[in-house]
Amino acid sequence: MESPTLLCIDDRPQVLELRKATLESHGYCVMVASSGYAAIRMLEETTVAAVLLEYKHEGMDAEAIACQIKQRFPNLPIILLSAYHEMPERILWLVDEYVMKSELPERLVPIIEQATRLQRHAPRSDQRRSGAAA
Repeated sequence: MESPTLLCIDDRPQVLELRKATLESHGYCVMVASSGYAAIRMLEETTVAAVLLEYKHEGMDAEAIACQIKQRFPNLPIILLSAYHEMPERILWLVDEYVMKSELPERLVPIIEQATRLQRHAPRSDQRRSGAAA
């Protein structure tokens, strides 16, 4: 079986590199995006099993990114990552899971496994596949 593909969104390249290496060591295929705009473009072109979204961003903030993703790809799981203990209620309604960075990867990997397992059984009508018509 093919490894699930994840999309990690963070505006700090060094964090993306570390997260990518960590998740690849757990058997995932990992794509990275340094902005919400880049992430949306990637999601329009490629099917992913889950999105890992950093809370703090320059430009388009995490709430706007999560809102755009849920509007276009409602069944796509979003896992919010943050160093903050408290999150605004409005963003928690948009994401499927919230993981504190201090809990990475011990808590993150089982959450990704659950999200990707559920995603494999979800209808694909809301997600574009590479080469599919819009």
